[in-house]
Amino acid sequence: MTTLDDDHTGARIKEQRRLARLTQRQMADLLPYSYSYLNQVECGARPATAAFVAACAKALTIDVTVLTGQPYVTELQRDRLAELVRPIRESLDLYDLGPNPDISARPADRLIAAADHLCAEVRATRLRNAARELPDVIAELTHTAWSMPTTEVWQALVSAYRTAHDISVKLGYYDLSTVALDRMDWAAQRASDPCLAAVRQYMRALVYFREGEYRIGQRLVDAGRSVVDQAGPIREALAVGGQLHLGASVIAARAGDPSGVAVHIGEARKIAERIGDASNVHWLSFGPTNVALHEMSAAVEMRQYDDALKQSRRIKVPHQLAVSRRAHFLIDKARTEMETGHTESALKTLVEARRAAPEQTRYHPAARETITGLVHLARRTPDTLNHMAAWIGL
Repeated sequence: MTTLDDDHTGARIKEQRRLARLTQRQMADLLPYSYSYLNQVECGARPATAAFVAACAKALTIDVTVLTGQPYVTELQRDRLAELVRPIRESLDLYDLGPNPDISARPADRLIAAADHLCAEVRATRLRNAARELPDVIAELTHTAWSMPTTEVWQALVSAYRTAHDISVKLGYYDLSTVALDRMDWAAQRASDPCLAAVRQYMRALVYFREGEYRIGQRLVDAGRSVVDQAGPIREALAVGGQLHLGASVIAARAGDPSGVAVHIGEARKIAERIGDASNVHWLSFGPTNVALHEMSAAVEMRQYDDALKQSRRIKVPHQLAVSRRAHFLIDKARTEMETGHTESALKTLVEARRAAPEQTRYHPAARETITGLVHLARRTPDTLNHMAAWIGL
């Protein structure tokens, strides 16, 4: 039977609390959570929610990754993904040196297609493929942007930097994701593209969302909406604006603002009804389905698990929805099932998420926390749960 070791989020919270010389009572006073909840998480009796981890990190003035244990280096090395990160880091660093005389770049149209292909690979959760190809694409696009700059090439470079951000986040390298966001801004300014600039603000907002800085996250969303308004009422701008509302909805949920959630979900729904499925716009997956998925995610963030479970059962995920988005939905659904006592269903849902997107699921903190929670709740650990726990290194 699998049992919890000392390398879980609750144990890391306990370690960092002690390093800060705080008792559990003193720590609880700094959190919008009870002493009992903190005690249960620290001893592994219940899994830590993302909101709780963010609140602890903020109280202790440390990065969230210190508490989640990201990046999960042992598993990354086992999957031979860790070795792919350094070339990405180097490609992001060498952005300001001008044309590279040692590079023989592909024609611009092929590079633009390659950047788009990388976005598709990430949405299909083929992270290894994307990570392996990305450094060369960034290097060649950087060389071409310096030597033969066009709006289309700068836009493709923004897209490649966005892929670097997405891969870094999914693998837990948040320091690298921040560098990628800076590079997105650098290239977006040269592309003079307000929609891409707004997408970058949306992604910045999610960084602060993860860290528990909800006011800053909301300000960044507002900044993104101001930028995208410059593009006018075109379909692309409407889709980006709708996605910004969806980002604002989960930020409001995490901040405990249900009225804000309702407003932003309502605005996003109006846009989705107006333009329909716009999942092809900047790979944001925006459309009616994504609005429903975010409404459910907001309920999860507010710990309204009964409502979230009801919503999850009503959602019909279309086949064409990005695999990455489908896997995120399944991870959210598994959490709601566990929290509402449907542990067998939760395990089945996690297995489905693993089958659909193994790389994304293995390195997703919420999936790992749910597996940890199921292990604690199980009187007798089923073989499937044992296998899942071993798979994430528990």
